[in-house]
Amino acid sequence: MTSGLSAIESEPADATIPSADSSAKQTVICVFCGASPGTSSAHLREARALGEALHKHNIKLIYGGGTAGLMGEVARTLVSLSGQDAVQGIIPKALLKFEREQSGGLPDPELYGNLEIVDSMHTRKDMMTAEVMKGGPGSGFIALSGGYGTLEELMEMTTWNTLGIHDKGIVALNVEGYFDGLMEWKKTAVEAGFLGKKNEHVLVEAKDAEGAVKALKEYKLSEGRLKLDWNEK
Repeated sequence: MTSGLSAIESEPADATIPSADSSAKQTVICVFCGASPGTSSAHLREARALGEALHKHNIKLIYGGGTAGLMGEVARTLVSLSGQDAVQGIIPKALLKFEREQSGGLPDPELYGNLEIVDSMHTRKDMMTAEVMKGGPGSGFIALSGGYGTLEELMEMTTWNTLGIHDKGIVALNVEGYFDGLMEWKKTAVEAGFLGKKNEHVLVEAKDAEGAVKALKEYKLSEGRLKLDWNEK
């Protein structure tokens, strides 16, 4: 059995990332979330529930490659149910060094899935997006609770969808009202004229893991989404 751990030299993904056409392809979901468990047990519980939902629907997980907090919980749960190849972690070298210092070793692929090591946060995000774009119907992005990094990833994927860089759904899994402020901000941004009403629901909300998977499966592209050519020279 191979370890699933490999270092790669990655080029940045193309500016516009095309979707795969085949409906026979496996659904791929990228999960953004914190490397902390949070102060409420509800956050870890929902992370486990999301891992179980991904297993139930035969969905491949793309995630940040860490072993701690919600990040590790989703990956560990899915690997325990679906096996190592159901999970692909992508982690920058600098964060892997931090991970090793915290845990005393490399993440075990038999517990946390396969892992690719990249040079930068930008390459990591490009690769995550490219993997999602290879997936079948229902592929997209789900954010569980997290800090600055989770919010940045969630909002960048939302922006990329709005600009026409990708065409996959984005869901905020709102555990115990964690994203209530973000949902309220969307309404405020529309009312203040900084977000078009037609783009209010580029980012959608779900209350539980099954609802998040369903939201991606039923996701509709916004009428206000720009149709820009990002490959034009």
